[in-house]
Amino acid sequence: MAEVVKMPKLSDTITDGVVAAWHKKVGDPVKRGEILAEIETDKATMEFESFYNGTLLYIGIEQGQGAPVDAILAIIGKEGEDVSAILAQAKSAEALKKEEKKPEPKAEPKKEEKIAVADSKKQDIKKEKQSAQPVTADTGENGDGRIKASPLAKKLAAEKGIDLTNVSGTGDYGRVVKRDIETWHPGKLGSLSFGTPFAGGKESFTEEPVSQMRKTIARRLAESKFSAPHFYLTMEIDMDQAVKAREAINEISPVKVSFNDMIIRACAAALRRHPKVNASWLGDKIRYNKHIHIGVAIAVEEGLLVPVVRFADQKSFPQIATEVKEFAQKAKEKKLQPADWEGNTFTISNLGMFGIEEFTAIINPPDACILAVGGIKDIPVIRDGRIVPGKVMKVTLSCDHRVVDGVTGAAFLQTLKMLLSNPVTILM
Repeated sequence: MAEVVKMPKLSDTITDGVVAAWHKKVGDPVKRGEILAEIETDKATMEFESFYNGTLLYIGIEQGQGAPVDAILAIIGKEGEDVSAILAQAKSAEALKKEEKKPEPKAEPKKEEKIAVADSKKQDIKKEKQSAQPVTADTGENGDGRIKASPLAKKLAAEKGIDLTNVSGTGDYGRVVKRDIETWHPGKLGSLSFGTPFAGGKESFTEEPVSQMRKTIARRLAESKFSAPHFYLTMEIDMDQAVKAREAINEISPVKVSFNDMIIRACAAALRRHPKVNASWLGDKIRYNKHIHIGVAIAVEEGLLVPVVRFADQKSFPQIATEVKEFAQKAKEKKLQPADWEGNTFTISNLGMFGIEEFTAIINPPDACILAVGGIKDIPVIRDGRIVPGKVMKVTLSCDHRVVDGVTGAAFLQTLKMLLSNPVTILM
């Protein structure tokens, strides 16, 4: 008997999938465990293996096309087997679903109501036409071309040599009055009347279909922004010692450690001291996570991916640096797997490398907080009563007020500031 292969749900956020490539064509033999197709999800392109042995009898979604989860992807069975009955049954089920979703038809208004509505519409149209008619200085009340202006305005215009057809009236029904003449000047005719005529331009644009990744980003962040009551806390952090510590670490580290790697480790240490920030809103309860999994926002061409550094509080700077670099490479190649991006308890978004000094980020569900990190800036600071050069970084913590209060978020930032100002304490 033929087996139906449906569009798989390859991640917890996918609602639609796109067939990036087929590894088999209709008529090819298929074995269980063989790669049947590559499916593009909202975060990666993943290989999809066949669960059945047989012949590929039917392809339901062509390469480059998308379909919702559970749509017919393919049919596998015995060579020559008829699949028309299966397809007919699937079409009937789909039609039934659409019929169930149709809204109930509105009741037809009575004849008297129709007449009343029609008369009302006619009156509205008449009013719109009357109000839409432009009123200018050279249009009479009856549209006979006479200039509408007060006698005093006409006299002043004649004395100043002003053509009333060039004056916009501010009086009743567009009538030109004294103040219009007194405030009128040639520039009001428009700058193009006195300069080189505009040669004109050509409007143009391109439109591209929304990718699965962008659809998911739009949906998840809109849900977060409009369902979680965000509030923001911003703090400046002295990074002088962090800069020196990074230079010392990179002299002996097998892999180059970035400031972002240090921030990840510092956040993990701060979360260990402030477990109420390492939390999630679950509707009827709040989950306080004892493990610390930090999501790291990574920009790719189509959007944003957030792979997760697991048990970040138990890892060294070089270990975190190695892991983040591997994630970045896999993200660019669309090779991240669901296990790479699931399970975050806190997220960091860093735009400092792009010269951004300060910004706010939208919380990444299911986290209760996200830290937005700006760049390190050289500014004058006061130390021991003297103005000296300093390196300062601004961070902004976005908090879900259902879970985290202002004092809780502020205490977390104070600890983070202390750790980064004296990086030796991060490892204690």
